Amino acid sequence: MTGQLNRELRPVRLAVPDLLTLGLTGLRARPLRAVLSALGIAIGIATMIVVTGIPASSQAALLGELTALGTNRLQAVAAPDRDPPAKLPESAVGMVRRIGPVTAVSAVANTHTVVRRNDRVEARNGSGLTVLASHLDLLSTIGARVRAGRWLNPVTATFPTVVLGSVAASRLGITDLPTGQPAPQVMISDRRFTVIGILAQTPLSPDIDRSVLVGWEAARSELRFDGHPTVIYLRCEESQLEAIRSVLAETISPERPGQVVVSRPSDALAAKRATEGSFSLLFLALAGVALLVGGIGVANTMVVSVLERRAEIGLRRALGATRGHIRSQFLTESVVLASLGGLVGTALGLLTTVGYASWQGWPLVVPAASVLVGVGGAVVIGVLAGVYPCVRAARLTPTQALAAA
Repeated sequence: MTGQLNRELRPVRLAVPDLLTLGLTGLRARPLRAVLSALGIAIGIATMIVVTGIPASSQAALLGELTALGTNRLQAVAAPDRDPPAKLPESAVGMVRRIGPVTAVSAVANTHTVVRRNDRVEARNGSGLTVLASHLDLLSTIGARVRAGRWLNPVTATFPTVVLGSVAASRLGITDLPTGQPAPQVMISDRRFTVIGILAQTPLSPDIDRSVLVGWEAARSELRFDGHPTVIYLRCEESQLEAIRSVLAETISPERPGQVVVSRPSDALAAKRATEGSFSLLFLALAGVALLVGGIGVANTMVVSVLERRAEIGLRRALGATRGHIRSQFLTESVVLASLGGLVGTALGLLTTVGYASWQGWPLVVPAASVLVGVGGAVVIGVLAGVYPCVRAARLTPTQALAAA
């Protein structure tokens, strides 16, 4: 009989909707105080997202600019001053293309011919320009672009056509290719070649600026080119740059790797890696301080709420509410208050980051961890800030609470 009575008197657990209703009751009763307390949490969360999102966006923009400086590029040439002269194998480009981390590879070759504006210019006056046989994928590999006209294609690369580098065009007096007018021609080894394109300046490959580019097959048929590349350009995964550089010479010329000279990585790569490793700990510390202040504000609000609502606590205890019910009520109120501040702060931080990145023209980068930590951190702060007030409220007996009210 006693056991059955104890089971009947066992306190009922509060359902989640009931807990939320109780938790929101105190917030609705004092909205201004709740808003001010949540604002402290919101400022802290927004600060954390802003000080991680804006530097991350700025860093992404800077890394993009550094990548454009050729941080993932290498080039290989035949060693100079060799007797007999060193030559890269004809199969070198295909061999390099088989290296896994290589994303693009192309080549040019010196045809050892002279280019002239016309047949009236002295045969030996090449204006300091070089005639290069070129693969069709050269532009995408070195990051060059056409300023006027068009680049070589599988058809034009087999005919006597050329594309001029920016400096070569200036020296030959061909600065534009007007539409609807006959294309200009130049003389190469007493053969006329039609100019079909002019390249824009290529800062990372100044040798291309001073060159006249001919299709690989046209160079073979028209200029007696032997097919051996002079310079091999490649792009690869940055993380594998040093590894590729260490095996590139052996890959190009397995029998005579000493006859291959590989360029060293760009100085911009070191700057990029240093940028990737830097982060503003000061800003994160400031965000942490803001969160701490917000948490203290929530704790203060909850302590005052307990003092002001002692009559409510005493009445609920007298009507059968257990200490666990009281603890759950005030802990829920603290968590809800902090969570609202966290959601508002996350939205505010994201909007600020998006707006500033768009204004600066940066790519938008918001670390997912910042958003997760923002919302999750608000919940943790709510729990920590509500522990003492909820325990204090639960310790009040009905008589103490009603007597102090």
